[in-house]
Amino acid sequence: MEEYKILSPTGIVGYGFPEDSFRAGLSMKPDIIACDAGSTDPGPYYLGSGIPFTNATAVKRDMTLMLKAACNLNIPLIIGTAGGSGATPHMEREIGIIKEIAKEHKLTFNLAIISAELEKGFLLEELQKGNIKGLDNVPELTEQDILDSTHIVAQMGIEPIIRALDEGAQVVLCGRCYDPAAFAAPAIRSGYNKALAIHLGKLLECAAIAATPGSGSDCMIGYLGEDYFRIEPLNPVRRCTPLSVSAHTLYEKSDPIFLPGPGGTLDLSECDFIAETDRCVKVTGSKYITAEKNTVKLEGARKKGYRTISICGNRDPIFISQIDSILDGLKKRVKDNLSGSNFDYKLDFIVYGKNGVMGDLEPLNCITSHEIGIVIDVVADTQEHAGAVCSVARSTLLHYGYEGRIATAGNLAFPFSPSDIEVGVVYEFSIYHLLECEQPEALFVPTHYEVKEGVIQ
Repeated sequence: MEEYKILSPTGIVGYGFPEDSFRAGLSMKPDIIACDAGSTDPGPYYLGSGIPFTNATAVKRDMTLMLKAACNLNIPLIIGTAGGSGATPHMEREIGIIKEIAKEHKLTFNLAIISAELEKGFLLEELQKGNIKGLDNVPELTEQDILDSTHIVAQMGIEPIIRALDEGAQVVLCGRCYDPAAFAAPAIRSGYNKALAIHLGKLLECAAIAATPGSGSDCMIGYLGEDYFRIEPLNPVRRCTPLSVSAHTLYEKSDPIFLPGPGGTLDLSECDFIAETDRCVKVTGSKYITAEKNTVKLEGARKKGYRTISICGNRDPIFISQIDSILDGLKKRVKDNLSGSNFDYKLDFIVYGKNGVMGDLEPLNCITSHEIGIVIDVVADTQEHAGAVCSVARSTLLHYGYEGRIATAGNLAFPFSPSDIEVGVVYEFSIYHLLECEQPEALFVPTHYEVKEGVIQ
């Protein structure tokens, strides 16, 4: 079998990539160009609001280069999790960008759109049938969870992409998608080993992060053989090593050996990572275990409230030494000041210089810096109420009296004016569950459009 070559330009469409790296990849005559476009990493806001987390101008730049290259080489372009979260509004923006590019450059191709957003009525029926189960440490799903969610997507596997290609698509734009699927599906369709294809897709979906020095905005290429795959970066300043590739295999996974996904699990217990050159790694031994039941992961988000924050700093060693007791006292003062109010709120503090990143998981509990940064974080039922709580907390902390205080002009330095910033609507993940279904691919039916000389037929 000839090697099947997969070009991954960037970790997420819109993150960018060097054109020199991309041209180097094109010179190797790849069989497909594939790129992931989303993740749950930025949190629930983007799924809940329907707003993409990538900038449209940046997406158009990346998409233009990829789309023109795919058309020039007459190879497929596969985009997974369009717009960041893969719900309908995210898909709509990406479709609009593709239309713009096609029109501007008079491109001709077959476009397949695979939606991943599910109707609430369907999910309510499946819940009543007992077909929806929670993942580890996730509460049981309720009808209200479904009704409260603004957008609910299902994570597609390889089958819908294969179907789209079988039906003649050259460009496939997917809603929420299992990250490796966009890379693995065309290769599996061409007869290559499923386990190796998915494992390679797992590495390519973050582009050059699996190299050293790693980068999510640089190009990688993978070569899939009959019983192995090879992977290397396309920028000469980077290289793949057995350590960098094996380490990235573990990325975002709770189990180092078994990596579950739609339809089954990767078994890496017999994998070998071999340095083929000083910058290319060969991998063998990946196996695939087909699941006994077909399941699809569901993701949903709902509105939680409204947020207002205030960012400030302090470099008084006396204040810093008492920061825990000061903030505890501040919470009590705010509660007392708002005792006549009839709304709920949540007041938190993020203290940078003391557990600001890891919180309670931070193993180093002593403050070693000469200054600290404080984010006053308030979430309430309305923007007005969030602002009221933040205002009271900020002004009280500014003039808070503490043991040994010397300076009376104010405890805080503010980098911005106004000091209180309205962040807006806050969302939280409401659904992170598995849907059991006999034919998951039936949830993801491709819709095809012919694009001729930039005009969609």
